Amino acid sequence: MRQFSRNPALHAGGPLPAEYPPGRRQNRVRRLLERCPDGVERGCGSYAYALQSVFGGDASGAEHKFAAAAELGARFGDADLVTLARVGQGRSLIYLGEAEPGLALLDEAMVAVAAGEVSPVIVGDTYCSVIEACTELFDLRRVQAWTSELSAWCDAQPELVAFRGQCMVHRAEALQLRGDWPAALAEARRACAQLSTPLVRPAAGAAHYQEGELHRLRGEFAAAEAAYRRASAAGRDPQPGLALLRLAEGNIGAAATSIRRALSEMAGAIPRAGLLPAYAEISLAAGDVHSARAAAAELADTAAVVRAPLLRALAATADGRVLLARGEAQSALSRLRTAASLWAELGAPYEVARVRVEIGNACRALGDSDGAALEADSARAAFAQLGAAPDAARLQPSGSAHVLSKRETEVIRLIAAGESNRQIASALVISERTVERHVSNIFGKLGITSRAAATAYVYEHHLL
Repeated sequence: MRQFSRNPALHAGGPLPAEYPPGRRQNRVRRLLERCPDGVERGCGSYAYALQSVFGGDASGAEHKFAAAAELGARFGDADLVTLARVGQGRSLIYLGEAEPGLALLDEAMVAVAAGEVSPVIVGDTYCSVIEACTELFDLRRVQAWTSELSAWCDAQPELVAFRGQCMVHRAEALQLRGDWPAALAEARRACAQLSTPLVRPAAGAAHYQEGELHRLRGEFAAAEAAYRRASAAGRDPQPGLALLRLAEGNIGAAATSIRRALSEMAGAIPRAGLLPAYAEISLAAGDVHSARAAAAELADTAAVVRAPLLRALAATADGRVLLARGEAQSALSRLRTAASLWAELGAPYEVARVRVEIGNACRALGDSDGAALEADSARAAFAQLGAAPDAARLQPSGSAHVLSKRETEVIRLIAAGESNRQIASALVISERTVERHVSNIFGKLGITSRAAATAYVYEHHLL
């Protein structure tokens, strides 16, 4: 039984009909439990009851029910039930903000898997659920370790097609982070095929989303949009990827609307952390430094609690960008160098290159043109090697300033002066919506996605 599936098949009493409302489902499971003898069957019922609590938003109640199921499994020697319940209990604790004890239970479950104590289907289920939990926690070390283990296990279990597809998704994510994008894209496509034939499985949405991310980074925007749409059709919200695609296309307004909507619907510090970096980046592009600063602060707070290196890298990057947008170049430089070191330790060349672009912008703002050029050269070489066509294009020497209209030149000068869209609108006596349109056109013409890059363009072309 797939952990945390939205349509679990109950061990006690079989699947409940779809027309049962949640309250009646809970009552039926409770009645079944009361009639169960004190044994494995009762433990399975408790496990099913715990799943119902998770889906009902009661993580605290679910944690107690999973613990009861694990205790019964241990008492009656059912390793499968113990392993599933420990994973459920661990994930419930993580949802409650208790990451360390939650991870300890996940590790305990994986010890049973490594010892060969559980059946193959439960092994695959446990791998996938643990990797998913660690991904949610930004625990890259565990994700990479368990993904490697899952890959080896899947190679020895070719008949378990669903788990092979999920394994491919995780491998594609790991390959993307390491910078091997051709291999990552090939793996994502294999996962899409594996999880969509003959029936579309729930993990197909994640596979299509991963394919969209790789197309977006490579500048294949039409293919990226098509993949995001397939992800949405399979039940996976295509954010933040789709919003970042709109930003790359120069449609800042649509990007801001999409990411704002997605974040407003997301509850819980850890799930929100998955959207906050994109929200901060898009807010900065839209000139909303206040919202970007709030997002960076929230991200930093979550990173302080979770203490995952990946989350710390994201927080330092967002903080550095906000400081740069606020004109605090020296402070920004310090945070951005910290971010670059954290990304380098994680083996993430694309993120290192993106941060080096911002470091170059900070150096330029401090009057260090040589330092800015060195950072830009390093980033440009990394983007070219990765195949990050849009990022590489933004760093190519631009044509003369005549590509911008007179009004766009006035707007970009005010951007370089640190003015917000509202301040620009007041200075030029035009509407804020008109300023947004001018900013979008400027970004599209210059192939940039941030106000820091616009400021760099102004200095490079002596527009001040």
